[in-house]
Parts: sequence; C-alpha cells; structure tokens
Amino acid sequence: MEKKIKFGVIGCGRIAQRHAEHILNYGELIAACDIIPEASDFFSKKFSCKSYHSVEEMLSADLDFDVISICSPNGLHAEHSIEAVRAGYHVLCEKPMAISTSDCGKMISEAEKANKRIFVIKQNRFNPPVAAIKKIVDEGKIGKIYSVQLNCFWNRNEDYYKNSWKGTNKLDGGTLFTQFSHFIDLLYWIVGDVKNAFAITRNHGHKEIIEFEDSGVVALEFENDAIGTINYNVNSYGKNMEGSLTIFGEKGTVKVGGQYLNELEYQNISDYEIKNLPEGNKPNNYGTYFGSMSNHDKIYKNVVEVLSEGKAIATNVFEGMKTIEIIEKIYSSAKINN
Repeated sequence: MEKKIKFGVIGCGRIAQRHAEHILNYGELIAACDIIPEASDFFSKKFSCKSYHSVEEMLSADLDFDVISICSPNGLHAEHSIEAVRAGYHVLCEKPMAISTSDCGKMISEAEKANKRIFVIKQNRFNPPVAAIKKIVDEGKIGKIYSVQLNCFWNRNEDYYKNSWKGTNKLDGGTLFTQFSHFIDLLYWIVGDVKNAFAITRNHGHKEIIEFEDSGVVALEFENDAIGTINYNVNSYGKNMEGSLTIFGEKGTVKVGGQYLNELEYQNISDYEIKNLPEGNKPNNYGTYFGSMSNHDKIYKNVVEVLSEGKAIATNVFEGMKTIEIIEKIYSSAKINN
C-alpha cells in the first residue's frame, strides 16, 4: 500500500478548513496549531487531528510530518515557512508567498539549505478558461501580445475586516496581497515579467477600517514590450462584480471574466476557437463573501505527485516571489504618486 503524505497545518482560520478537506482526500492530517486555543481545538475535533497552541510546540512534537501547510496571516508566512523547513518539513504556503521579496528570498534560501520544497498556492492557474488561454498564448496562436487589461472589482465590507488581522499593514500588507495576488500572478504567468509600473491608489470607502488602499489604477510596461492596465477595488456595492483579464494580440483577442476569472467571455482568434471547456470548481464560499475559485484540490494533488512520483511542481518559489516583486513595484510607484 502506497504511503500517504502526512500534513500539519499552521493557522486554523477559514482557509485552513478548505485545506483540511483536501488533505483528507489526498493524504493524512496529523495535527494543527493556532495561537487561539479555541480555534485549533475546534479544528482538531472537526478533522480528527491533534491540536497545538503554538508553532514551536507542534513542530517539536516529532509527529513525522511530510508537509506543513501554512494558513496563517500573510505577514507570518515567511516566519512560519522558515520554521517548518528548518524543522525538516516541506511547505505548502497559502497566497501570498510573503509580503516582501526580501522575505521570499529568505524562504528560498532556508529551503535550499534544508533541501526541502516550498509549494506556493496559485489556484487561478487551474481555472479552465485561464489554462486554455495560457496554452494558446504559449503556442503562439494569438501572436505577439500588444496589451492587456485586468479588472478586479470585489466587495469587502466592514464585517470582513472586523476583529481580524486583515486590513493591517503588518499582517495583511495591502489589497493586492490579500485579494488580488492571484490575478497579478496570472499577468506574470501568461504575459511575462513587468518592467515598469505607474500606480495611483486611494482609500475611499474603508478609511476607518483598513490601513491601506481599497482601490487602485495601474499602468504597466512588460519586458516583452506589451503594455497593460490594472483597475482594482473592493468597493463593488454589496457583492463581488468582476474579475477579468483581456488580452489583445496580433492574431486574436480573448477575455476571461465572470466574478472569479471563471468564464470565457470573448474570443476572436485567427483560424482558431477555444471549445469544450470543462466546468470549473465553485468559488470559495465564506458565508458573507466569496473568494477565488476553489482549486486547492488540484494543488494538493500536485504536491502528492511531486513528493511521491517525482512529477513537476505546478508553481515554484521563484514564480511565487515574482508576484510579490510586481506588487512591490506597484506599491512603490503609488507611494510616489499619491
């Protein structure tokens, strides 16, 4: 019988429960920890695993983990990932990989020293229309990319940020980190690296609630000479409105949209048509709001295949760091222009 990959979880909030569901399908959940005792105890009862109230306690318990899933606040991803690889475990890190490229570099360095893998969550890459567009771009079917337009119009109300680390500079980092880092990743993955960014940001509707912007407009220049725009906010009235990416190329135009980049809304490609797309997974449902599409099952499948069968990693740490680097370019420009 094939040995099951054993997982531990750091952080027992909402996203950790999504992780646990998929761990039970693809491996074995051994333990979880959270500095809020009630959170880890509830989690452990729900998913039948051991409960710890600190990272140090869990990692020193000699529980024979293979992988530690990092589901803690953004600003702790680097610290917890480094602790886990130093303890001798592989890491699966929720988005964003960290909230600075410096921290990403430290994570990579420590993983190399420990000879351990860090897997990075980039679930939107698995959305069927996104994967289809990536394929045709790589195959040259739309030719040279001229320009791109990314729209991210979501709703995050006061309740979302209440009594939470979300909305703080120290642990959240900014709207592009928590809400839209997946979207920035797709720009890098499909179009290429960003050479320059010009950004203006504002906090219009959350001044007493969060410590950073709730909306922004960005002009981008890519290394391959393409240009692009990002228009984003969490002020869409009452509910999420749209997450869309439009690509204009020399041989075609395509747009993937819907609320969560889950619908192929437009295509006009020379001598080609995208057909028979499979239905994607539903978005993450958090009760009063929705997140990105729930493709964590595909990520856990990849983790197990990499560690058990030596298959290729879906998202490597350098791609994870690139997302953070692009966000930092945007925020650096915004500081100058605001």
